[in-house]
Amino acid sequence: MKDVMIIGAGPAGLSAGVYCARKMLDTLVISGDIGGQAVLSWEVENYLGYQLISGVELVERFRDHLENFKVELKDGSKVTSLKKSGEFFTLTTNKGDQFSGRSVIVASGKVPSPLGVPGEDKYRGRGVAYCATCDAPLFRGKKVAVIGGGNAALDAALQLAQLASEVNLITGEQHLRGDEIRQNRVLALDGVDVFYSCRVIAINGNTFVESIDLMHAGEERTLPVQGVFVEIGSEPSTSFLPPQVELNDRGEIVIDANNETNTPGLFAAGDVTNVSEKQIIIAAGEGAKASLTAYNWLLKREYLRK
Repeated sequence: MKDVMIIGAGPAGLSAGVYCARKMLDTLVISGDIGGQAVLSWEVENYLGYQLISGVELVERFRDHLENFKVELKDGSKVTSLKKSGEFFTLTTNKGDQFSGRSVIVASGKVPSPLGVPGEDKYRGRGVAYCATCDAPLFRGKKVAVIGGGNAALDAALQLAQLASEVNLITGEQHLRGDEIRQNRVLALDGVDVFYSCRVIAINGNTFVESIDLMHAGEERTLPVQGVFVEIGSEPSTSFLPPQVELNDRGEIVIDANNETNTPGLFAAGDVTNVSEKQIIIAAGEGAKASLTAYNWLLKREYLRK
């Protein structure tokens, strides 16, 4: 029986793990991967203490910090269900393992939103990708398309511009939405073409992606590409939650100022919650808050061992 089970190992989950360990709580951190969306950031310029650091390197620093403490970390296990029976919680993983705890901190973050067009599922992993940091090297010297206009899409375009022969940035809006500094960098690159007010209607190919169909300025056209990077946003990872947990209209977990949900003993932190800004530094702070709230909750109920 764990004192705290933390679901997710992004900035919020890892930060919560450190704070729980410092309070001497018997803690389990469980996640399908380490780092969450933070590892997808090509360059992080707004995390206090680092003028410039990659998302991968920053997450490694987080993990190294956590591993200095006595915390059970289970990487590579995805939580498929969470149930509350009486006063305690039980979670089940995709590997069939079960763990029980007195409290839970949900820091499961978000997962990439699908494009939802014909051919996307067929060519997933065969030209359709959702992580430029992970997959950009596979498209060296090839023509690619990046779908989206926010920071994630701009980061992907910046990475791919160093490897691909041609980068086509496609946004359904009349302007880019990302940070101005990222926009300026992308727009200054000779190898990047931006398509405004344009949407993908199909992904085509044979064994691998060969082209995409676009609706642009009221006309349909085909653009030859070998890679399609979908960067149109993300959705909260909450499918494993019990039905009584309150979500908002965006599917995010509703929390109060102390990271408490409407379910006693269940706390949440980071991008999976209704906190308005989704930033690495905010997620890390929210993880710390959630762990301190969980500690005080356990203390008041005299669950902690003497």
